[in-house]
Amino acid sequence: MGKIFEVPLYPYQRSADQDAATPVRYPVVVVGAGPVGLALAIDLAMQDVAVVVLDENDKVSWGSRAICFAKRPLEILDRLGCGDPMVNKGVIWNLGKVYFDERQVFGFNLLPEQGHKRPAFINLQQYYLEQFLVERVRQLQAEGKPIELRGANKVLDVKQDETGAQLTVGTPEGPYQLEADWVVACDGAASPIRTLLGLDFTGRVFEDNFLIADVVMEAKFPTERWFWFDPPFNRGQSALLHKQPDNVWRIDFQLGWDIDRDAELKPENIDRRLRAMLGDEISYELEWSSIYTFQCRRMDRFREGRVVFAGDSAHQVSPFGARGANSGLQDTDNLAWKLKLVLDGKSPFTLIDSYDLERVHGADENILNSSRSTDFITPKSEISRIFRDAVLDLSERYEATRPMVNSGRLSVPCTYDSSPLNGPDCALMPERTRPGSPMVDAPVPGGWLLDQLGSRFQLLTINADAPERIEVEGVTVKRLALSLADDADSYLTPRYLGDAGSAIYLVRPDQHVAARWDHFDETAVKKALLTAIGR
Repeated sequence: MGKIFEVPLYPYQRSADQDAATPVRYPVVVVGAGPVGLALAIDLAMQDVAVVVLDENDKVSWGSRAICFAKRPLEILDRLGCGDPMVNKGVIWNLGKVYFDERQVFGFNLLPEQGHKRPAFINLQQYYLEQFLVERVRQLQAEGKPIELRGANKVLDVKQDETGAQLTVGTPEGPYQLEADWVVACDGAASPIRTLLGLDFTGRVFEDNFLIADVVMEAKFPTERWFWFDPPFNRGQSALLHKQPDNVWRIDFQLGWDIDRDAELKPENIDRRLRAMLGDEISYELEWSSIYTFQCRRMDRFREGRVVFAGDSAHQVSPFGARGANSGLQDTDNLAWKLKLVLDGKSPFTLIDSYDLERVHGADENILNSSRSTDFITPKSEISRIFRDAVLDLSERYEATRPMVNSGRLSVPCTYDSSPLNGPDCALMPERTRPGSPMVDAPVPGGWLLDQLGSRFQLLTINADAPERIEVEGVTVKRLALSLADDADSYLTPRYLGDAGSAIYLVRPDQHVAARWDHFDETAVKKALLTAIGR
């Protein structure tokens, strides 16, 4: 498949910690060097939090796995220094089409408005994302940032007390001990850390099976998401087509629930399905294949003492909707700045509980949408199928029925409406940027709004006066001043002002809105900042 799979990117090297007389202690140990673990470690290291990443592997993932990366995670990766290589390599798309039998019943545009740096989605094999993240780790190490990546280091045991966690780590040269103030488990759906702590998921496992076939081929399909219900090449089931870089195409076939998995994965049977779809004239090479089932599950809580869970180790959703890796990156975005504040003594331990509350809310939103998609794609009764097919028929002619069609509600960031970190709101301003919501990008003098907000608390002012700097309990807030006079294309008013003549936004380090006002009030801003840091 190419050197990216074959060459260890972080091969085992003996660490000085293995020879230490007493276990070495780190502020944070991250378990798992997939996209979620690497992204979290990079975020922490950029804030000068010493972090060690442990992984029993030493290479990027085999097979494309997650391929669809949404706008908000791309903005997070911009902040981490990995956005440009992702978008430059990825296949950009905003459009999707839905077919019923052989008829297109409707199409959609996921980003119809202008004025955004990043597209609605890119398609990119997960192994490229992991490669870019490892390269970013190496850049940070060269800059002297406190980050280590240890391959062939498998966590064998976890114990914890009120002050931290103690890890037993296995290596090719035998085990050694580490200690950590915090351990973050980013070790995937099978999560050995979760198993070691005796924890499990709750939720639904759906009976239907789906075949992934990643094929390398020259094809003239457009760069769009195509989804079929009951196509002639897979009668009674569904199918999905996506383009990836390097002429790799992702094709998903619904198989049904009562299958022989080993038989379905035989090359001749995969070829039979591909030929039915593509025809005999197209030449292709099968790069990777797998069978999966829909699972919509999560842990009851994402923090267990000093161990925090993120990504697939904490929650699982069906792949249709691209909510897995995207939600995992939003987990890390939510967690890193909170760990930093707690480790620095600027926030109480309980701030980490807001991670649990906010990201459990995000997981529940993803699970709800994913479950609804699954129920529409795979009806559980004849009545459900009749209803689904009627909706598809009507959607070809009647726009009002199209929102009912569900081929996988695609990933969008959630708003933390009930978060204890939220401060005051202003009813005159747009709903899309209310407290708890992610900031919406826009072109501003000098570049893009989100790039200028960065990874710190900010006070965004639009047509309003405020101090250039505010400090409360050791936390500094700097001002970013904008004016409508510089907004030639009028993006700021619908996104941030609404009916207000001016605006003050207190923005969290993860670029979610903490509070907003239509005028500056120093006492109110300081109080909202204390709320946002959990004090």
